[in-house]
Amino acid sequence: MSEDSVRRVDKPWGYELIWAITGAYVGKVLHINGGHRLSLQYHQRKTETFLLYSGRMTLIFEDERGRLTERVLEAGAVQHVPPGRKHRMIALEDCEVFEVSTPELEDVVRLDDTYGRARSS
Repeated sequence: MSEDSVRRVDKPWGYELIWAITGAYVGKVLHINGGHRLSLQYHQRKTETFLLYSGRMTLIFEDERGRLTERVLEAGAVQHVPPGRKHRMIALEDCEVFEVSTPELEDVVRLDDTYGRARSS
């Protein structure tokens, strides 16, 4: 990826704009169409933090005791996702999410997926 390019990756729930890839981090914008959801997933090595820039979503997130909790997030909410922590984003309306993570783009274990992609990759 050249220094001044942005790569769009279409997804069944919307798309990602990958705007930075280095050996230390990745920067993305996720556009999640209202009414769509990402996989219930976790990462074995990848750490990520996201900022809900616009829209509203329900976040399903595994707490420290291994329980899945649900909460509605508004624009401005930030969430850190350590490796091994199950999580899912469900867009209540169109959402723009800024995400920074470690560079393991393929490190995703899908536990449940509306679009038939529940498998490790």
